Amino acid sequence: MLAMDQGVVEEWLSEFKTLPDSAVSNYAASLKDKGSLVPALYKVIRENYSDLLEPVCHQLFEFYRSGEPQLQRFTLQFLPELLWSLLSVSAARDPHTSGCIEALLLGIYNLEIVDKDGQSKVLSFTVPSLSKPSVYHEPSAIGSIALTEGALANHGLSRVVYSGPHLQRETFTAQNRFEVLTFLLLCYNAALSYMTSTSLQSLCQLSSRVCICGYPRQQMRRYKGISTRLTVTSEFLVQLITGIHYALCNGEVELGSKALDDVLYRAQLELLPEALLVGNAIKSSLHGAALKSNNKEGPRSIQVEITPTSSRISRNAVTSLSIRGHRWKRHESQEVSVDNEAAMGGVAIPEISVTGVGGERMPNGDSLRSRPDGRAQPDCDALGAASEVSLDPRGHDSGTRGQDVRRQKSVRRMVENEGSGSASTGRSQY
Repeated sequence: MLAMDQGVVEEWLSEFKTLPDSAVSNYAASLKDKGSLVPALYKVIRENYSDLLEPVCHQLFEFYRSGEPQLQRFTLQFLPELLWSLLSVSAARDPHTSGCIEALLLGIYNLEIVDKDGQSKVLSFTVPSLSKPSVYHEPSAIGSIALTEGALANHGLSRVVYSGPHLQRETFTAQNRFEVLTFLLLCYNAALSYMTSTSLQSLCQLSSRVCICGYPRQQMRRYKGISTRLTVTSEFLVQLITGIHYALCNGEVELGSKALDDVLYRAQLELLPEALLVGNAIKSSLHGAALKSNNKEGPRSIQVEITPTSSRISRNAVTSLSIRGHRWKRHESQEVSVDNEAAMGGVAIPEISVTGVGGERMPNGDSLRSRPDGRAQPDCDALGAASEVSLDPRGHDSGTRGQDVRRQKSVRRMVENEGSGSASTGRSQY
């Protein structure tokens, strides 16, 4: 480590100790202007035997315990490098050089699993429904979903996944190591949009080293670090893939692509289904996409492909509105035909046909009913209904045309009622 870098770190260690509480916010905002501080701190973390490692870890923990969001994000940017230092030392079985790093990571973990009142946190995550559009998918692109009873029952329901409560940890063991590290990566991924390019590069390097050490791919990558295989869990790899996905879409295309391939390589060897599912899904979504390889200082985002949806309804679609419109057009055409006949000087006389009646048939279409004494008499109801139709020539005048139309409609309704109530059926045609 150069003397200049050492001087920058020592100055940083001393100025925060004398800082009053009222000036913490201004001090946190000014840290981003110290361009030489972050590279110097990375060098201290990478040198396990540095004398400055313990005070640096203590200072980073004080930053995180202060509760100031900018100071907490400043500490989180070194998390990938701290994780690799811990794992590499653990693989070398030299725990005496990683005591301060373990204390820092356990301190951050114990702070994050409780709220301000000291109660255990229970984190909840909502899984989006495939039947509703989201940032990551469109239902129309998936294809038709069978409307089964189970699909209808689950329509619109959201699945909520809970994490916690988590137990307090005082030391790392083989059983709880990756449980703690996975939770720390979850906290890191929650602040990905604030991480610098250096931090994203460190995350990609961490992913590759953890997954290839001790395997044949290590020689392919020409990595000359430790050659001991590191035990990983599927949940830990999923959190790594989440950060790699963000790095891929924000300038780290080369390192991100290698890291994603290495994680999938390890997941295939270990047969880890969760990591394989998430990794292959991200790899497929990025296939052929134009990733931002040069603009690292632009707005941070994750690139997704959204299928365009049509905002119009097809003109040929059968809806309740179109059915009502069709009925209105049919009724309007019938009324127009009646008006045209009345305007031509003639009154439409309904033609009454009787079927299924055993009586005799009269010349005007009326039927004869049998009387008790054997005589036949005309159907009075039909005659009375027909007699209501006016044959007066004055009915052709424009002043009485509307009245004739109403009479014709009443005749039609009466004939239809008579046909439904008796054996005779009346039909009015125009």
